[in-house]
Amino acid sequence: MMSTIQFLELFTQTRAASEQICKPLQTEDYVVQPSVDISPPKWHLGHTTWFFEEFLLDPHLPGYKRYHKNYAYVFNSYYESIGKRVVRTDRGNLSRPSVEEVFKYRAYVSFHMKQLIENHLTAAVIPVLEIGIHHEKQHQELLLTDIKYILGNNPLQPEYGAVANEEIIENNPTSYIEIEEGIYHIGHDIEGFCYDNEQPRHRVFLESYAICDSLVTNGEWMEFMNDKGYSNAMLWHTEGWDWVKKNSINAPMYWHYENRTWTQYLLGGSKEVDPAAAVTHISYYEAFAFAQWKGMRLPTEFEWEVAQSTFPHGNRWEWTESAYLPYPNYQKPEGALGEYNGKFMVNQKILRGSSFATAANHARPTYRNFFHAPLRWQFTSLRLAKSL
Repeated sequence: MMSTIQFLELFTQTRAASEQICKPLQTEDYVVQPSVDISPPKWHLGHTTWFFEEFLLDPHLPGYKRYHKNYAYVFNSYYESIGKRVVRTDRGNLSRPSVEEVFKYRAYVSFHMKQLIENHLTAAVIPVLEIGIHHEKQHQELLLTDIKYILGNNPLQPEYGAVANEEIIENNPTSYIEIEEGIYHIGHDIEGFCYDNEQPRHRVFLESYAICDSLVTNGEWMEFMNDKGYSNAMLWHTEGWDWVKKNSINAPMYWHYENRTWTQYLLGGSKEVDPAAAVTHISYYEAFAFAQWKGMRLPTEFEWEVAQSTFPHGNRWEWTESAYLPYPNYQKPEGALGEYNGKFMVNQKILRGSSFATAANHARPTYRNFFHAPLRWQFTSLRLAKSL
């Protein structure tokens, strides 16, 4: 268990990191919402602040006074048990509170959170504090990916700034790691934070399989495209094929064909697609179709977790063939925090690993990320697997 000083340092560092991500933005960048899946940066900053106010300060800090009586309505995300909220699609319609006011709100809540941590760090507070900190870390990744979507879908394609490892080149000969059939343990069982959906630890039986030690590259993806992978209905799920046709999909997100050359938008600006870099910003539909084209498949999340210590990972979220479901004997937490994960366990696919945008001290081998099959604005990629 961390000490009070360690909790305070982690909290302070986490709050500062969110604001550091937003430093390159112009004021107007904080407000827009070009898609239902994208939230304005201003909203992320307010929502993560409201989380601490709602779940920690209001119930646990004696004499605490909320910053604004209506901010719970503005910054609640999906907590039905808390009360009404702004409809998700309307987050970008809010000119007020201003960006300046949101930063004042953050400072107010952070000031009182430090008082709570220093003077009221009880057994009831600690687990909620941990969730609050890691909740903000989750939103830091969403902040960066949402900012990329906002800027990358602007006709001017403005630069955010140079970001290390946005392109990842693994530079190792592709090989397959063979895993024997057997019973394996899955789920979090070590000291340290995890989400409820990573537990309880349980056993699974796996047939023998092989998993690639590297991610699929842009060059391989171009081969798929050149072989008319996006126009071959036999490679796709029916739902994925409908998605391709309806949205005229013919390449990963942020790719543009100009002067007989594929370019891509990066946070540091547009550049020619590097065939050696890992393919990024693809949907589950696309990952599945590519695997079909290669005569292979995606690994299940259990195959990924069992094998993950044998290959490098952590620069891209990796689609798996697993649906987002509860583990055996999963118990949803009581109260509003029970809405954090459990109610989303339907119609979504699991991604494993992490990405370069994942916050420090947040990734772990048992982390279960989840998104709907057509979404690709996250830093998503894939590695291939095959049965033996």
